[in-house]
Amino acid sequence: ERREKKRKLSKEMAEKAIRELEKMQLQEKAEVKYKEWLKKKRAEEAEKKKKEKEKEEEREAELQEKKTRSEKIFKEWLQNARNKPRPVLNGYGFPHGKSTGLY
Repeated sequence: ERREKKRKLSKEMAEKAIRELEKMQLQEKAEVKYKEWLKKKRAEEAEKKKKEKEKEEEREAELQEKKTRSEKIFKEWLQNARNKPRPVLNGYGFPHGKSTGLY
């Protein structure tokens, strides 16, 4: 009976040790997978930030170009506006804003 008890006890201890070992291996695998997933996620996040930054820089460049173009057009308009003839005061063919000779 003692031998039987010892054998059962040693068998249970061996099984327990095997279960613990399997549990540890499973936990290690899970940690490795989690680290890989985390690394992948961080890489994706970095790529996303990089793309957003590039888009923002593109928008800034576009706005700057638009502003430069509009300033150039405004300066051209100012130059052309100086050369245009001035409108006649109280125009529409009425001297001093009154109709004369028309009934």
